[in-house]
Amino acid sequence: MNHIVYMSRAVRPLSDQDLQELLDQCRRDNARHNVTGVLFYSHGNIAQLIEGDPSIIEPLFERIARDGRHSHVTKLVDKPIPGRSFSNWSMAFHPLESEGFTALEGFLLPNQVPPTPETLTIADALLVDLVRQAVFGANTPTTPSPNLA
Repeated sequence: MNHIVYMSRAVRPLSDQDLQELLDQCRRDNARHNVTGVLFYSHGNIAQLIEGDPSIIEPLFERIARDGRHSHVTKLVDKPIPGRSFSNWSMAFHPLESEGFTALEGFLLPNQVPPTPETLTIADALLVDLVRQAVFGANTPTTPSPNLA
């Protein structure tokens, strides 16, 4: 089991329809390949952690990196993990207008994102929290992970 963390920049703002299509595609593909993780999006910033079998997530990351919807894809982490940390997480987005996101199923506002899982190492938990802050901004409320307290 490995996880990969990357950041990128959307080539254009994603509409509500774009986000719903992205969520539907990710859910379908991830379920088929037993991939889990979390995706953050805010004001054109994208960050994702994917976890699963290396033979699945390495080629998945290569496809993601070539996806024309974003650029400046930077892999931050690619390493073995003892088990999944994000099996029950969804996609987290920071809307430009909050009202538009109430109609989207499966999206979380930044203040609704669960705390960082305790199963992550301290270093990985710090990285996820830093990535979350980089995407959502430093003033976004976050719940600290218990293993960091």
